[in-house]
Amino acid sequence: MAGPSFARTRRRVSEAAGLMWPLLGACLWAAVVGYKPVIIVHGLFDSSDDFKNLQRFINESHPGTNVTVIDLFDRGASLEPMWKQVEGFKAAIYPIMQNAADGVHFICYSQGGLVCRGILSILPDHNVHSFISLSAPQAGQYGDTDYLKYLFPQFVKSNLFHLCYTAIGQRVSICNYWNDPHHRDMYVNTSDYLALINSERPNPNSTEWKENFLKIQKLVLIGGPDDGVITPWQSSQFGFYDDNETVIEIQHQDLYLRDVFGLKTLAARGDLFFCTVPGVVHVWWHSNETVFHTCIEKWLV
Repeated sequence: MAGPSFARTRRRVSEAAGLMWPLLGACLWAAVVGYKPVIIVHGLFDSSDDFKNLQRFINESHPGTNVTVIDLFDRGASLEPMWKQVEGFKAAIYPIMQNAADGVHFICYSQGGLVCRGILSILPDHNVHSFISLSAPQAGQYGDTDYLKYLFPQFVKSNLFHLCYTAIGQRVSICNYWNDPHHRDMYVNTSDYLALINSERPNPNSTEWKENFLKIQKLVLIGGPDDGVITPWQSSQFGFYDDNETVIEIQHQDLYLRDVFGLKTLAARGDLFFCTVPGVVHVWWHSNETVFHTCIEKWLV
């Protein structure tokens, strides 16, 4: 009786071991490979200290992830011209990329989403896997918000073009992406930043910038109708006003239809994603756990 019983026990142990080896192998693989480093770029009037909750969410869901919040152009310094910020952030980020053989992820919030687009456009050897744009005015900004009232108390959205579309105005970051739909020609001809990276003005670097931008593997556009700052909120997903202030969604925007910097190509590749979350005001996108688990977590692999 002992012989058959022993044989059955031995067979069960062998079967259990057979099931365990793949699991053990997967665990060892995860331990060796790990998660790609995450680089976070803050927005207007922010600093690295504002992103502790987001860092915590990442570390809790993906333990061991190297998370870097770039500590540059904090608070008032975030009003520096956008190209100056792009160069500064690029210099800080590039060494992280070089030390990440499997690539990195970008989470870029508000104005930082446009900073990251500039970096992705001009850096030919970047290795960004997922570019997560978190409530960023990707198609521009046009709205009477608290930020506008604080920065330019003597202006409203309808007359800010008098300042923004001048050489002096273009020294202020928000004017670099101020997009007045009633003065389209002035925007296209004057914007030193957004009109260039959108290839809305002839640009000798546009082909190269498009190739660089398309090296990303995923573009995730996050925003929502209760944001209260990004105006229109659909700008966070490349929608914007026409001259009647009717929002034209991304699929009908000229920059998408002509694929001027790669949005249509990303969509055709299956690498363009939208995440719309109601009930989130602008300053809470990076501290909202639901937003993290709904829109961000799955792309950080």
